[in-house]
Formats: sequence, structure tokens, C-alpha cells
Amino acid sequence: MQLTDTHCHLYWNKFDEDREVVIQRAIEAGIKRMLVPGTNLETCKQSIELAEKYEQVYAAVGIHPTDVETSSMQDMDKLYKLADHAKVAAIGEIGLDYYWVKEPEKQKAQRGVLHSMVQMAEALNKPVIIHLRESGDATQGPIFDDFFAMMEEQIEKWQLAEHPLGKQPGVLHSFNGNLTLAIKALELGFYLGVTGPVTYPKNEKHRQMIKELPLERVLIETDSPFLSPAPHRGKRNEPAYVLHIADKIAEIHSKSPAEIAAITTANADRLFAWGD
Repeated sequence: MQLTDTHCHLYWNKFDEDREVVIQRAIEAGIKRMLVPGTNLETCKQSIELAEKYEQVYAAVGIHPTDVETSSMQDMDKLYKLADHAKVAAIGEIGLDYYWVKEPEKQKAQRGVLHSMVQMAEALNKPVIIHLRESGDATQGPIFDDFFAMMEEQIEKWQLAEHPLGKQPGVLHSFNGNLTLAIKALELGFYLGVTGPVTYPKNEKHRQMIKELPLERVLIETDSPFLSPAPHRGKRNEPAYVLHIADKIAEIHSKSPAEIAAITTANADRLFAWGD
């Protein structure tokens, strides 16, 4: 059984003492590929360094919304050069975050950087990895309105130009919106990322939303070192634990874990193309 962890931050300092062991443990657990998204210029460089060192590791580059304030236009120029690397499979982690950032002007700055990152994705023909976190972790609200308003217009342009991103623009990472928003994302061609919270006992409403998703548009992610699935909740997360997410999706959809592994790995191959 082979799986793909499409979102793990292996450069994070929580892995400094045993990063090599964590990666080897993932490989032994059947993790075929690991995608490491950067969040600013420095972590994007680190992602690429890991991708160059390990055959199973690929990178994504972008400016995370909570890193917008500390990033510069010079960083953007440097990111563009990094993004053209053969093992950079996507542009991300980019998006909007109104959970940590409340000020309207700062939220506007996030939208400006997101627009620039989307243009980079267009120029390089690489899908986007989108972070969306609403105030109070709400499953609907202004952040989704702002994001979809921007992307509906962008995707329409791509479709008219017959740009490949018009068919599958990217993934909504660790998606926590409601079913109505999930359907809207699917209609635009997005994949939806499922993370550790799907395993939490009190998260039945989220599981019901996952049950309605077509498996051909689902990706599995750990978001390591965050969002550890049960039974590791409260401890550091790592790519090998993507198995628990696959198991829970299998239970929700009445499939075998092997079937979920095959489907989600094929989905990741289709979206990211892994440098091809």
C-alpha cells in the first residue's frame, strides 16, 4: 500500500533532532511522496533543500498569509526563481487567514499577495495550495467569500484561455468549510485536503461533509508537525501518521484503506505531476 502526504512542514524546528528518522519512518510506512510547502522565503529554500536531498520529498513555494507582513517585493522576485525548480510541484502555502489577522488593511494586503502568487502559478503552470482560516474557525464567512470571488474570476480567465489550471487549479488545504462551500470548490476544479481532525471523536459534522465528497477529489495531508490524528493527538505529527487519515476516510466511505491509498495517491499524481 502506497500513500502520499500532500502537506507536511518537515523543515519545522520540531524535527531538528530526528528529521532523517522521521522521513525514513514515513518511507517504511509506505509513504510514496511527501510534499513540503514553504511559508516564506527562508522556509521555501529549506523545502527545496529537503527535496534535493530525498527522492520522496517534493517542495512547494509561497508566502503564507500570516507571513505577508514580514515579506517584501524582493522576496517575491526570489520566490519566482525558486518556484521554477524541477522539484517544486506547486505554489503554496498561500491563501487568506482572518483567524490570526483581524485588521482590514492587513487582510487586504493578504489578498494582494494571494493574487500575485496566483499569477506566479499561472506563469509556471503549477497548482496552488490554499490556506483558508476564518475568524473563530467558522465553516463559512468573509474569508470564503473573498477567496471565491477572486478565484471564480481567475478560473474563468484560465478556462477561456484553455490554461491547464482552469481544469484543476489546486487544493484547499485542510479544508474546514461546510458542504455548500465544498461543492462550490469542487465545481471550480479544486481538490480538498483532509487532515487529522477528521479522526477526532467530536468532529462528526466534519465527517459527514467528507462523506459527501467524491473520492476522486480528495487528498490526504498531515500538516506535520500540526493537527496530529487520533491516537497521536496532542503529540507532534509526522508524515507516517497519514495512515490514520486514510483509515478514517476508508471507514467513512465504506472502502478499504488500500483503496483509499490508491485513490488519493492517484489524485495527488494527477494534480501535482511531480515535476513532469
